[in-house]
Amino acid sequence: MKQQHEQGMLVLEDGSCYPGTIHGGYVPAAGEVVFATGMTGYAQSLTDPSYEGQILVATYPLIGNYGVPRLRRDSYGLPELFESSRIHAAALVVNELCEAPSHHASAMSLVTWMEAERVPILSGIDTRALTRQLRSRGTMRGVIITGSVDEGLALLNEEKPEHPVASVSCRGVETYEPAAWTGAQVVLVDCGAKLNILRNLLARGLRVIRVPWDHDLEGLVFDGVVLSNGPGDPKQCSRTIAEVRRLLRGDRPVFGICLGNQILALAAGADTWKLPYGHRSQNQPCIETGTSRCFITSQNHGYAVREHSLPHGWQVWFRNANDGTIEGIRSEDGRFSAVQFHPEGCPGPRDTEFLFDRFVQTLKEAGA
Repeated sequence: MKQQHEQGMLVLEDGSCYPGTIHGGYVPAAGEVVFATGMTGYAQSLTDPSYEGQILVATYPLIGNYGVPRLRRDSYGLPELFESSRIHAAALVVNELCEAPSHHASAMSLVTWMEAERVPILSGIDTRALTRQLRSRGTMRGVIITGSVDEGLALLNEEKPEHPVASVSCRGVETYEPAAWTGAQVVLVDCGAKLNILRNLLARGLRVIRVPWDHDLEGLVFDGVVLSNGPGDPKQCSRTIAEVRRLLRGDRPVFGICLGNQILALAAGADTWKLPYGHRSQNQPCIETGTSRCFITSQNHGYAVREHSLPHGWQVWFRNANDGTIEGIRSEDGRFSAVQFHPEGCPGPRDTEFLFDRFVQTLKEAGA
């Protein structure tokens, strides 16, 4: 294992390479190479379980200038200002790295934090050129090494990616009590849930039962279900899909977010497909169908729902204003719905946080 501040390179599966300097972690580090266009929010992005096992490329040219905040926990025991308790990205690729941050809330530099987490940063990369390649060629796997291109390609051939959802889901059932309980109780199916989803549910007075991605919901008492975000191909979540299919035969509301949108679609009988390079940004415009309202959303996904595959009784709820892909679906009676974007933001805008209020209203209408 090699330590920081060595010369190294990112090798992509097509044989192309990007030389730079390795900081703050250990190599080799392999994974799917994806890019995100946010100017800020790297602490939240790196701790987002949806980035599990991926090499994250920051398109903004300067990263690390405001450092990393101190780890604090809120009244629920959840880490503040982070989306989980650890870094999930396999590595971070940047153009220019700031090692001397300046911010009133900064407790350490980005390098110090990632070194402690044993996650490497590769700096000095022409991230614009790399992003253009990923946009034209499509998402590829890559590896950060200190050796040769041939050694990197050999490592990629040896690597066998595991089921990412199983590695980021909670291990057992956890219950969270809100400060002021409204009487409604919901299940959060954790496929790699961002903590701000949990915070938003608790802030609305909902008692939350957080369960693993493959948990059998029989025997649990609940008024509704939230399907979380998470990494990887949604079709790998066959147990979750089967459980949601059973939920669709009932009358308790279901609300999905990101991966949860794809799982809900698959459970309803629709299909999903892999986008060429995904949507990972904080400024994706989404139009609510049937209206002229356009919302700026935070997104992190590599798959989408095939529109022509939606069965009878389901409709497109939101659509991406850039490429027209589906950004939300719902049943005609409104009990089952999901969005492809992140209404909880973090990082990014929270313009669509009202969707949590809409879910609470759906619970009330269902008798919760």
